[in-house]
Amino acid sequence: MAVITNIEDLRVLAEKRVPRMFYDYADSGSWTEGTYRANTQDFQKIKLRQRVAVNMENRSTATTMAGTKVKMPVAIAPVGLTGMQCADGEIKAAKAAEKFGIPFILSTMSICSIEDVAAHTTAPFWFQLYMMRDRQAMIDMIERVRKAGCSALVLTLDLQVIGQRHKDLKNGLTAPPNPTIANIINLMTKPRWCLGMAGTRRHSFGNLVGHVKGVSNMRSLASWTNEQFDPRLSWEDVAWVKQQWGGKLILKGIQDVEDAKLAVLSGADAIVVSNHGGRQLDGAQSSIEALPAIVNAVGSQIEVWMDGGIRSGQDVLKAWALGARGTLIGRAMVYGLGAMGEAGVTKALEIIHKELDITMAFCGRTDIQAVDKSILLPGTFPV
Repeated sequence: MAVITNIEDLRVLAEKRVPRMFYDYADSGSWTEGTYRANTQDFQKIKLRQRVAVNMENRSTATTMAGTKVKMPVAIAPVGLTGMQCADGEIKAAKAAEKFGIPFILSTMSICSIEDVAAHTTAPFWFQLYMMRDRQAMIDMIERVRKAGCSALVLTLDLQVIGQRHKDLKNGLTAPPNPTIANIINLMTKPRWCLGMAGTRRHSFGNLVGHVKGVSNMRSLASWTNEQFDPRLSWEDVAWVKQQWGGKLILKGIQDVEDAKLAVLSGADAIVVSNHGGRQLDGAQSSIEALPAIVNAVGSQIEVWMDGGIRSGQDVLKAWALGARGTLIGRAMVYGLGAMGEAGVTKALEIIHKELDITMAFCGRTDIQAVDKSILLPGTFPV
């Protein structure tokens, strides 16, 4: 096998090994995919200042995110259907994150359940929640999260309605895949994936099937989900979730300064500047472009994180320099998982950490706490 040196190497390998519908699910955006592309492209516009003759020994990328000690300012983002990229995918990703020393966030729409992940890890993980019309189902899920020992709740605000993702529609996305001729032909080219799936019982949405009233299989789940995502979501609902949960609350999907100010008033512990990986409002700003204005407005009052487009440790450093006190990686993790399972997630984290560490040194810093926008070339970054 070729030597893996960067996230792109993992992406290429994942594309070969993961069934088309699940690879496309993770590696796509909505409509024209313009915002999806901008998320990565806008990082490339930001240039770094190289410094020399600086003592580069004893470097540290360690910090905290919402009070949790982390080896670097990175957490694994919640990604739906992670367990379809690789058998037991959420468990494998959570174990890799725990061993590496960063947080793992489990999606509501995961294949492995809250209880599955809790049974296979010792470090508290975080859970991502979608607002559903069925409040009793939400109360029950929050109680399961509490029993599992999760240390933070991440409430996603930007999926009240679902953006149109053309590839998912064309592929007929389901979990597990429907036995169509096209799917069978594609699966025949993915023997490693098929073998893994044959060895696990986790093939559908573990947090919902058997836990939510009226959901017993994939068909009833699809109907329930279409009816349950709540387009009426308001800041009063955010307050309700905060009251039900009682612990650390992170709000994900903030792209506008006015919403960031309202998030501060809600009493959240952190916000994530995010456009859902370019999968919702196509034509929106990239996350890295939206970040500075939000940091300037509320960064002294609340922890501001960001996700979208991070494919390297340099991207993490640029985000930190622009005021993000944490970042989330979704696709970089998915590529590693699809390529090599748990070892692939570990590899992705190692790649990002090494790039972050070495780039920081080249910019004349040895501690990430001393990094600010002075490491960036003026005129190349959003203000």
